[in-house]
Amino acid sequence: MASEMTLNRICTSLPLLLSVSLLAGCDQNSVAREQSGPRPVKVVIAAAESNQAASLPGIVRARIETDLAFRTLGRMVSRKVDVGDLVHKGDVLAEIDPLTLQLAVKSAEADLRNAQAQLENAETTETRKRRLMQSHAASVADHDLAEQQLKSATANAAKATASLAKAHEQLGYSELRAEFDGVITAAFVEMGQTVSAGQPVVKLARLEQRDVIVDVPEAQFSNIRLDDRFSVALQLDSKIQAIGVVREIAPQADPNTRTYRLKIAIDQGPDIFRLGAVVTATPFVDERTQAIALPVFAIRSEGGAIQVWVVDRSTATVAKRPVELDDPASGARSVKVLSGLREGEEIVVAGIDQLVDGQKVKLAPELRP
Repeated sequence: MASEMTLNRICTSLPLLLSVSLLAGCDQNSVAREQSGPRPVKVVIAAAESNQAASLPGIVRARIETDLAFRTLGRMVSRKVDVGDLVHKGDVLAEIDPLTLQLAVKSAEADLRNAQAQLENAETTETRKRRLMQSHAASVADHDLAEQQLKSATANAAKATASLAKAHEQLGYSELRAEFDGVITAAFVEMGQTVSAGQPVVKLARLEQRDVIVDVPEAQFSNIRLDDRFSVALQLDSKIQAIGVVREIAPQADPNTRTYRLKIAIDQGPDIFRLGAVVTATPFVDERTQAIALPVFAIRSEGGAIQVWVVDRSTATVAKRPVELDDPASGARSVKVLSGLREGEEIVVAGIDQLVDGQKVKLAPELRP
């Protein structure tokens, strides 16, 4: 009885097992056919992107600008220069009323004469006391006192001499002189005003050292380095150009405009690049640094590695290829490939997540964006 029941169960289950096996075989065959069959993909041909360097507006400014000020308090009685005047080192630019300083010089001269008279008297007294001591007509104590008075008179004379030199120097402060050859770019004080020590009177700029000041947006800042060369052209006449070199880059962005300030030296530029001139600065493009640009959706990341699918047209298959990318700008639709690809290679841009290494594909070319 038991063996008959077992045989019935086997007979009942056998059709079900055969059905499952047939279905599984069909599924595997369909998957195999799907994987083995060419998968349609869209591709783009890798080509070096022509770097279109953006031009940036800038202003020519002096590299060295100095605020000149009097070194003592006084009322300004004259200003001999105006904005735009060319001056040479040592030229008098402005003057303050020297009367108080002249009186200080006369007082110092009188003090010096008094100190010199006391010194002569002390020298005579010391000489007499020394002779009297040698003839035993005066005590040693008297000579010591005279010698001490001579030393004090000598020190007072030296002090008076230094005070007179200081008074003469202070009198020289009544004239404001140019520290170097240059041009007056600003004037802050008019005749008759009372100025304090250190208060700016005029601004003096060197002419032989000029910079172009350019504010660069964040999106373009990452590609700029020190010593990069720029072509600088006048905005009023673009045919007039000069070559500039980046000599300084601001360490942080302006908090309001989010731009970085560049200083581009144009020391060898023609004289027509005057201070305050508006110019256009364009970076030179190095052909060797041109990179291949790809759409962002052609890039895949696997295990921290950046890869693309490269099509081998001879075998109509795809293969993974690791690449190195430049940092893309925020919201950019394409990225630059620094290494890993060659011009002319075909890159899959659609269906990259459904591909496997060595899979057959059917190409559907797509125009580059």
